[in-house]
Amino acid sequence: MKAFLILENGRVFTGESIGSTEEVISEVVFNTSMTGYEEVLTDPSYAGQSVVMTYPLIGNYGINKLDMESRRAWPDGFIVRECARRPSNFRCETTLRDFLLEQGVTGISGIDTRALTKILRVSGTMNGMITTDSDFRMEEVLPRIRAYNQGRVVDRVTCSEPTVLPGDGYKVALMDYGAKGNIARCLNQRGCQVTIYPAFTDAATVLDGHPDGIMLSNGPGDPKNCPEIINELRVLYATGIPIFAICLGHQLMALANGFDTRKMKWGHRGGNHPVRDLKTGRCYITPQNHGYVVKKESIDTEIAEPAFENVNDGSNEGLQYLKQPVYTVQFHPEASPGPHDTNFLFDRFLDMMGGKR
Repeated sequence: MKAFLILENGRVFTGESIGSTEEVISEVVFNTSMTGYEEVLTDPSYAGQSVVMTYPLIGNYGINKLDMESRRAWPDGFIVRECARRPSNFRCETTLRDFLLEQGVTGISGIDTRALTKILRVSGTMNGMITTDSDFRMEEVLPRIRAYNQGRVVDRVTCSEPTVLPGDGYKVALMDYGAKGNIARCLNQRGCQVTIYPAFTDAATVLDGHPDGIMLSNGPGDPKNCPEIINELRVLYATGIPIFAICLGHQLMALANGFDTRKMKWGHRGGNHPVRDLKTGRCYITPQNHGYVVKKESIDTEIAEPAFENVNDGSNEGLQYLKQPVYTVQFHPEASPGPHDTNFLFDRFLDMMGGKR
């Protein structure tokens, strides 16, 4: 069945429908990872977006549900050059096509993803529609596409009630703004008892659990759409309890301290983004997935100092707070698959809580 990707600038790509045939409008972004498409699909940070995979062949090792980063797939759309029909891997349980269909993700294959990525690089991230309706009328769909806004996507992806991963070490409260499963696993593997809280849990409830540390997760959308969370983070910050934050959590903590964020032209999404530790000068290869960033010029250096910067564009990639035991990063030290260069940051978090038990 034919499918069409219509961008808000009027450009149309024609390909083949894969997965669900439901018509979707979303923000179109690209990811440069060569592997890890299953982790991309189950990353809640992609809610409200259609993901273009720049690597030309996707699905070649199939799907193994043990590798899922959350309970379901989150992107509204999935866009690939070629979708492998016959995956080859001893762990494969099903094909990418069947997984997209099962998860209700609308997909399109057979389009020139290189050309599409170049458009997004030059013009910036834009909205788009994936449809199988060959009779679409451009004058009708373009206003709908241009009017789309992700809105409060954290509401969609967060858990509905607290859950606990038992451990005999430190008690960590993990705030789920769209957390990937490996964040909790990285803490649990280090012996931590991890209590996962819904995003909008008030600070008093979190503190009633007497946590030794607080983890702020990744998540989707514009951090400025989460004013209630920001207000609660001001309370948590003031307690002096060690806090470690990743991605959206990093941005929310910055806003809670009066710094500012901005939308990037096309964002950082992929498994090979270099960042520099500003204290040691050492560079690390990191997985990233974000479209917003903390404005460097807004950082009050009496409150926090930049800890990492992106080697490619110089954008801020982390903050070390000076008045409280708080450390935040824009990239993903928990990524799987992906480079594990910065996995040591979880050990640093344990040190912030008092060292290994």
